[in-house]
Amino acid sequence: MAELLALVGLPPGFAARYPPELSGGQKQRVNLARALAAEPDVIICDEVISALDSIVAQRILTLLGELQEKTGVAIIFITHDISVAARLSDRVVVIHGGRIVDSGPAAQVLRPPCHPYTQRLIDAVPSFRAGWIDEVRPGTGPGIGEREGLSGSA
Repeated sequence: MAELLALVGLPPGFAARYPPELSGGQKQRVNLARALAAEPDVIICDEVISALDSIVAQRILTLLGELQEKTGVAIIFITHDISVAARLSDRVVVIHGGRIVDSGPAAQVLRPPCHPYTQRLIDAVPSFRAGWIDEVRPGTGPGIGEREGLSGSA
């Protein structure tokens, strides 16, 4: 048990903790350790980061990559976040209405031309750019991006 906990980045003392004593990220790490205890060839992660804040989610995604490298386990990652699929996956399958609408290497599936539903998933990925708040709150003086030196001009 201590080896499995160490593999997912938790100290051995976590073996004695109860679920209410764990954060969301710790619970996901324990769940991964439990799954690895069976020495599987494949782990299915269904929306594994959906309830986590962005920092913890990034840590779990990094952990999944490390676990894959260390153990050789294949991971089937089910998500509605196409950016996560693009980051983690060698292959992507896009399902809409119970039917496969796109499938193949991630770089191919996520590049136009693609199915309209795949394009909608890609378009739904937020993009962060300097000055965006000025578009939301026009006329409030120098934008946050400008005050912070983030406007992109040198």
